[in-house]
Amino acid sequence: MTGLENINWAVFAPIIVISLILMVTALIDLARSEQTNGPKILWVFVILLVSTIGPVLYFVIGRKR
Repeated sequence: MTGLENINWAVFAPIIVISLILMVTALIDLARSEQTNGPKILWVFVILLVSTIGPVLYFVIGRKR
């Protein structure tokens, strides 16, 4: 547990919070949308498993206008 003691949480906390907000926003938008570019279940996995880049990919590629 020596690694966690040396982390400067003031630097990483905003990044973690922004990533979580982006993830939740993408999942809510996905749930409300009727059609997406590709299967919805695939976008759920991309949003959840690809960390910060997954929600960005969904908003850029996955949404149908």
